[in-house]
Amino acid sequence: MKTWYQLGADGVMLLHFLFIAFALFGSLLLLKWPRLIWLHVPALCWGMYIELSGHICPLTPLENHFRELAGEATYYGGFIAHYLGPIIYPAGLTRGWQYFAFAVLVTVNVAGYSLYLRKRR
Repeated sequence: MKTWYQLGADGVMLLHFLFIAFALFGSLLLLKWPRLIWLHVPALCWGMYIELSGHICPLTPLENHFRELAGEATYYGGFIAHYLGPIIYPAGLTRGWQYFAFAVLVTVNVAGYSLYLRKRR
């Protein structure tokens, strides 16, 4: 049975994943729910900042804190490097790959916001 700390760590991990998905694809949700723009723009800006600055999101240390309290192994680096890195990135997360992630983030959202603005007209 999972402890409360394990559930907390898994909950933070899920929240982190959903936040990344929202920052990446949230502009497409604006086609259906335009008022989400007030949530999406800050999420997008935060994602861009994290990728360009090389910092890690505060959710990563929070998840690690819960994992440590649960007696589980923690990890070094950011969420993307640990969970999505093996799937998305070859051989590890480098600054070059972070710039690539930034470019993907911007490209997807430029397309989404273009569709959103076209629909509004």
